[in-house]
Amino acid sequence: MIEDKNPQRTDVSQLGEFGLIDHLTKQFDVKQKSTLKSIGDDAAVLDFGNKKTVISTDLLVEGVHFDLGYMPLKHLGYKAVVVNLSDIYAMNAKATQITVSIAVSNRFPLEALEELFDGIALAAKIYNVDVIGGDTTSSQKGLIISITAIGEANEEELVYRSGAQENDLLVVTGDIGSAYMGLQVLEREKQVFKVNPNNQPDLDAYTYLIERQLKPEARKDIKDLLASLDVKPTSMIDISDGLSSEIMHICKNSKVGCNLFEEKLPLDPQLINVCEEFNIDSTTIALSGGEDYELLFTIKLEDFDKIKANPNFTVIGHIVHENEGKHLITRANTKIALKARGWDSLKE
Repeated sequence: MIEDKNPQRTDVSQLGEFGLIDHLTKQFDVKQKSTLKSIGDDAAVLDFGNKKTVISTDLLVEGVHFDLGYMPLKHLGYKAVVVNLSDIYAMNAKATQITVSIAVSNRFPLEALEELFDGIALAAKIYNVDVIGGDTTSSQKGLIISITAIGEANEEELVYRSGAQENDLLVVTGDIGSAYMGLQVLEREKQVFKVNPNNQPDLDAYTYLIERQLKPEARKDIKDLLASLDVKPTSMIDISDGLSSEIMHICKNSKVGCNLFEEKLPLDPQLINVCEEFNIDSTTIALSGGEDYELLFTIKLEDFDKIKANPNFTVIGHIVHENEGKHLITRANTKIALKARGWDSLKE
């Protein structure tokens, strides 16, 4: 396919704020019965009946949370939705609606925003959520995206960070650390490109890691899977800022300690290979890397038999009394104090 060297660029100012909203949101239709009023009024109206409403919001800022040097706008729109839905699933709730707000500088034409919203629309379709409103405004610098996710659950289904108890098992879904190493690969290739813009990166050996970074998926499936196994977590959190940080959150909110076993950490083979290539310790990446959007939860010891054969879950440790502290048990059976070294945007 021949690349169009002169793509169409429509100045957003031609549409105006409300014209832009109408243009970008015309592809969204209502799928949830609980959406009484969607886009087009002063506020959305939701009817959950006897269910509890769960709401979470996240802010993504260009230069802090994403780099458009290697993040396609369609992928960014998709990821922006997914990272917010992950928080709803971490409450053991069903995601139902989102609002989308953006601040954009005049360097973004209409076509760029269409790409962004195509990604948002794709995620909304795949995860079966309604886009029910939001806001648009100008930005003096770059792109800012704010998405609020709304969900529902029966009160007895909800799971908080504060329910872990002594002897509970620590369980994680999927594998961890891959998204962070995908970012390292992209950053390396960006630096190579700066030196030689004619260089075309060969990323075939890193496809899984890069996909985990650019197009993560939230674990919508876990709520129903656990219910089918007759297992209700005692606590739960999503892994967005690194495994060690998330474990510390559970321990702090539940007033407990933990033992985490290095040999149990679920690592993808591609992650291990690339860590060797970069001369980085894979355990460090698993503990401190972020943006995996897997779920970390605790279950009662007696529920172990229900999940032990399921490939979606890995038991990585257990909860202990608060006075015992929080530790990593290494492969050499050495006990090391666990520290929260996950990503913190305010310290970068």
